[in-house]
Parts: sequence; structure tokens; C-alpha cells
Amino acid sequence: MTNAQKGKGPSLGIDWYPQSLPGGTQTEMLTLRTADGAAVLGTLYTLGRPRNVACLMHPREYFGAHYLVPSLLESGMAVWTQGARSVGNDLRLEHEQAVIDAATGIQFLREREFEKIVLIGNSGGSGVYSYYIQQSVLEPDQRLAKSPVGKTTRFESISMPQVDGMVYLAPHPGQGRLLMGCIDPSVSNENDALSVDPQLDPFNPDNGYVAEPGQSRYSTDFIQRYRDAQRLRVERIDAVAHGLIARRQAARRQVKEGAIDRGLRLQAAHTPIITVWRTDADLRCLDLSLDPSDRSPGSIWGNDPLVSNYGAVGFGRLCSPESWLSSWSGVSSQAALEKTAPAVRVPTLLVEYTGDQTTFPLQIEEIFSWIGASDKQHVRVPGDHHGRPFAGNELSGRIAAAGQITDWLASRSFV
Repeated sequence: MTNAQKGKGPSLGIDWYPQSLPGGTQTEMLTLRTADGAAVLGTLYTLGRPRNVACLMHPREYFGAHYLVPSLLESGMAVWTQGARSVGNDLRLEHEQAVIDAATGIQFLREREFEKIVLIGNSGGSGVYSYYIQQSVLEPDQRLAKSPVGKTTRFESISMPQVDGMVYLAPHPGQGRLLMGCIDPSVSNENDALSVDPQLDPFNPDNGYVAEPGQSRYSTDFIQRYRDAQRLRVERIDAVAHGLIARRQAARRQVKEGAIDRGLRLQAAHTPIITVWRTDADLRCLDLSLDPSDRSPGSIWGNDPLVSNYGAVGFGRLCSPESWLSSWSGVSSQAALEKTAPAVRVPTLLVEYTGDQTTFPLQIEEIFSWIGASDKQHVRVPGDHHGRPFAGNELSGRIAAAGQITDWLASRSFV
């Protein structure tokens, strides 16, 4: 019995509800070894003998049962769903490694002799796939040599096959840029989760907060001060991350040079963890008059941002200094669409959900303007960030998005 038959609402996950795999689907689960020795998991779905393949990947989540898979298979595409080495682990998520993971999957598909490869960047997948395309179109010696952390990327020595098409589905501008839009700048002490600067507090009635969901109203002056302070907080955390890395590297150099002090040896071995409290405070989730859309009050983390902002979950809550700088810093990360999307020149489709609670209409327009392709199209379908309907009896946004994507694939001769 399906969820619909039981009378339950749509799935909360990124699975293929309300569809299921077509009969006759062949499923091949694989473990691939990356050029730098990591293991990544992937699943290849085929129905019949498809010539071309669509790819789905996210740096933090595994898309093995992504809701687009059934429709893509029925359209005539093979589907490759891949995990990164950091799935479910923000602590170690570095986008440069995720790009290598993506390259490993795409190289595998070229070796399987698929004629055309289309990348589908859903949510955070848009950041890693755009970053991949940006680097893949460069000559190896022109690719980014160092990550924001200062590590060698190894991009120049790995195979990065070029792809033939790109689909952005509910994209955001990159995990760092996303976090910079929702981080709470009123935190006055990073070591105290409850510290508050009242002049920047989005939940202070004096600044325009109203407890009724969606009814807060913030002045232009407060919004500007808030945005400026968000960037300053990110820059302060950047400085902490750089300092922690520098201290560890200095200790390692001294140990390598023969130092035997136990404290130095421990410092050289230790990987510190940064706790970033209160990262669910985007003013647009509290004040629905800002960049209005079909979205509901609240964020993807909950209906009441005051609760979710002070809670345990949230973007970038726990990370190493390396993962902060590479992925979560809106200042330092290279995986920002503003930096990478201009290099996307293959035919491109952007699908926007009109009730998305992470990326709003003006930001979507900006993302679309960054895309370098001359052949690009932007369509809007009803749904929240995960394509769920606004009301139980409405057509799932997932079905509508799948229809737009498969029609576009057909119009560009991918199926």
C-alpha cells in the first residue's frame, strides 16, 4: 500500500514518491575509486538500451532514490545517482574533493560509452556540478591549483570529461552563499549560543519582529545593517578557521623538523571542530513581503525560525576549519554559482519551485543571469524546495518539474 493509499501526505525525503521505478528497470550498484584514493558509491539505472545518461549528485546527501529517476527512465535516459565521500558528514565536506568525486562518476559513464551526459544539479548539487563544469572546460594547467584551505586540489592531474547539458533544479547560489543569507549576525560571542546583540536581533520586536508567522516587517535600514553584519560574522569565522589551520600546520612543521614536545605533537594531530550556532535566520523567512513568492512562513528546517535558529540542526552547524572555508563560507568558498555558472555554456535549463524556502525569486533571476550558456531556459513550477505540493490534493511539483525536464531533454535531442 502506498503513502497516498494510506492517506498520508507527501514524503519528507528526496525519494521517488509519488512514483516508483518502471517495470524492467535494471539497477547496478557500484563502488568507484577516485584519483586520490577515496571510495564513492553510485547507482546506474537503465531501462532498455539508452544512449544518453542523466546524472544526479549532492555533496551532502545521497540521491540514490531521487524523485526524478522514474520519469527520466521513462523518457529514455539512463540515470546515474552518485554520492560524494562526505555524504551525511558536514565535518569533512570540502567541495574540491566533491568535484573529484563527480569527475570519477562522469569518467565512469564515458567509459561505459554513453553518447551524451546531462548533469542535474538539484539544490546543493547545483554548486558541485557547476564547479565541476567550470574546471572541466579549462586546460589542466589552468585549473584551480589550491583550495581556499591552501591544499593542492589535484585538478590538473585528473580526468574531467566535458558534459553535454546542465539542469538546475531548485538551485541555490552555493552552500556558502546560502548560509550567508540565513546566518544570524546578532550572535555577539561565538562561544555562547545565546549571546545576542539586540540591535541586530531578527527576533527583537524593536527591529520589526512579529510572532505571527510571516508577519514580521523589517525596515530597509535594518535589512542593510543585517546583511552587512552577516558578512562580517562569516569573515570573523573565516579568520578563526584560518588561525586554527595555521596553528596546526606550524605544529606539524615543528614535529617534522624534530620537535619532541608532547603538546606540539598533540596539536599537530588534532583537528579542531567549529560550532556555528544560529544559522536559520533569513529575514525573508520571517517577512514574506521581502521578495514575495508562494512560500510558506518559516524555513526548510521548521515553521518557526526562532525555534529552528536556536535548535541543534541547521546549515554548517559543525564543521572542520577546512570544510568551513571550502564549503560553508560565503566569502571563501569557490563553489559559488556567481563564480562558476558563467563557465556553464552547454544547453541549460533552470527549474524554479515557486514556493522554495531557500532561494527566492530575485536570487533565481540572478542565478539565471550568471549562466554563460546562450541556449538557456528558465521555467517555474508550483512546489516547495523539495517539490512537494502546497496542499494535499494539488499536483506534486515533482511531477511538474519532471515533465518540464523531460520535455526539455527531448527538445535538445538528449532522448
